Amino acid sequence: MTATRVLVLNSGSSSVKYQIVDMADGSRPAAGQVERIGEEGGAADHVTALKQVGDDLAAQGFGLDSPELAAVGHRVVHGGTRFTEPTLVTDEVLTAIEALVPLAPLHNPANLTGIRAVRELRPDLPQVAVFDTAFHATLPEAAYRYAIDRDTADAHHIRRYGFHGTSHAFVSRATARLLGKDPSEVNVIVLHLGNGASASAVRGGVCVDTSMGLTPLEGLVMGTRSGDIDPAVLLHLQRSAGMTPDEVDALLNRKSGLLGLCGDNDMREIGRRMAEGDEAAQLAFDIYVHRLRKYVGAYTAVLGRVDAVTFTAGVGENSAAVREAALRGMGLLGIEVDAVRNAVRGSAARLISAKGSRVAVAVVPTDEELQIAQEAYSLVTL
Repeated sequence: MTATRVLVLNSGSSSVKYQIVDMADGSRPAAGQVERIGEEGGAADHVTALKQVGDDLAAQGFGLDSPELAAVGHRVVHGGTRFTEPTLVTDEVLTAIEALVPLAPLHNPANLTGIRAVRELRPDLPQVAVFDTAFHATLPEAAYRYAIDRDTADAHHIRRYGFHGTSHAFVSRATARLLGKDPSEVNVIVLHLGNGASASAVRGGVCVDTSMGLTPLEGLVMGTRSGDIDPAVLLHLQRSAGMTPDEVDALLNRKSGLLGLCGDNDMREIGRRMAEGDEAAQLAFDIYVHRLRKYVGAYTAVLGRVDAVTFTAGVGENSAAVREAALRGMGLLGIEVDAVRNAVRGSAARLISAKGSRVAVAVVPTDEELQIAQEAYSLVTL
């Protein structure tokens, strides 16, 4: 029996999401998640959670001991400068990922725990780490280096890494297919708009700029994150408000963005409140869209020629209002949205640009699990 299935695991700090992808036909025979790890009523730890995943898969007819499994593909958030492509997990790789924990203290430890748990349950099964930062490893130095003292930056690994890489890779390539072209022929601005949000400029299939930086905090306004902010604000809050670094961190990551502006981080609820004339919700929406417009303009300048602007993830795929407002009045840049096309909801990749628009505007559902499965399977079947 040929092993054609890949188990994709996204092991977070308090949850494990899983999906089996069959590379023979692209089907997804099993999927699910275990939540509230370490909390009352939930799994005690990640090893227990992974055993529950194994039980859930077995109940669906796909045990971890299945000979049809070719590999396990793990989402790992931070690969630093070392990991710029999918990597077969070894003891040395685990040690290197652990060394990167200071750059992603909330994510890499959970990712490592998931890998180790699978190793304990199926030590013979190839495991592949697919890094969120890898797609952005092609950024030129002018884009990734911050304008601070070089020695300090290098000593502490301070640079732009970027995140959501598997999504940006999948969506930029899917956009090229939608246009009937090879990725090497297409320049795309990808707007990944979920609770976390990021933008990327992709030239000929290669990422040349992205909005997230050393951490996922930089860039666009997000559900609970501030995005771009004057760094002196952090110093001011510590010196004048007496806030500790941890308090500032909590403010910027968990109490800012849409939530901080209007008390809601769900764009659907914000839209409902706007329709009722809620001024705080309207302002939050306007700030969110204003930041998007700035990045579309900036990345148009970076790329020089833009073939498509593509929206993806929860807000990008479902909010016609955000898409319309983000690109309104950009006719001089060759970007025009068709109101009727934009209003149509659907689960398939589609164009929403107006007839005659020089730049295609697309909605492409992201599929990070498929991207991870493809990269893992390609590596183990070389």
